[in-house]
Amino acid sequence: MSVSKIEWTNKAWNPLAGCSRVSPGCVHCYAETMAKRLKAMGVKEYQEVVNKTGWTRKIRLIPAKLNEPLHWRKPQMIFVNSMSDLFHKDVPFIFISSVWQTMYTASQHTYQILTKRPERALEWFNWAYMGKEEHKNIWLGVSIENQEQKKRIEVLQRINIIRFISFEPLLEDIGEINLNGISWVIIGGESGPGARPFNIDWARNIIRQCKEQKVPIFMKQVGSNPIGWDANKLEYKRAHLKSRKGSDMKEWPVDLRIREYQR
Repeated sequence: MSVSKIEWTNKAWNPLAGCSRVSPGCVHCYAETMAKRLKAMGVKEYQEVVNKTGWTRKIRLIPAKLNEPLHWRKPQMIFVNSMSDLFHKDVPFIFISSVWQTMYTASQHTYQILTKRPERALEWFNWAYMGKEEHKNIWLGVSIENQEQKKRIEVLQRINIIRFISFEPLLEDIGEINLNGISWVIIGGESGPGARPFNIDWARNIIRQCKEQKVPIFMKQVGSNPIGWDANKLEYKRAHLKSRKGSDMKEWPVDLRIREYQR
């Protein structure tokens, strides 16, 4: 188990290691950068899944970690596979089922699964859990970075589970969104070296629609390259903030200071 520095969760649980890029949101992958560090530190699970250029496309299953949550008595908010994607094509369905069994058994915790591969998630649900009841302690979310990837929402809405969306890193205005059946929305700009611009009006558009559709909002950060602070709105200037990730709410416009949780 590791303590998570992600603002919307408490712990990270990683029975998998390794991933591969699927869309523009993966360009500056936090997990890929962290995997390189763990490899350099000699952590065995990360020796083959990453190299100097990034993910090797190899997936490492870590059965020894499957039962970890069973030993954590205090209820936790757990991010499942912060260093991978549970629904990567190379993760066997039987292993996904083993992860699910642990989440069912250690039901004192709440589990948050985030994927960029909802099509495979839907395939697994149809294979393993057709028509079975929704479990309130397991949330499934999709990452949406641009308008092209909004298609992931439609697939997520076909899965009988508590659903959420992470608009991070948000790379463009997302336009209109249908939040039917969505229980929570996270918004964030990209952080770190080479962070792409994050226009705060993109966030405002999502916040407006969440309020209209009565979906709780968690504004995580404005990122390392936020723009849109110009008062007259004629041009968008970069805001130079003290927080490197743009995560200090006190530095944001008041209307962005929203951190609600799924109800």
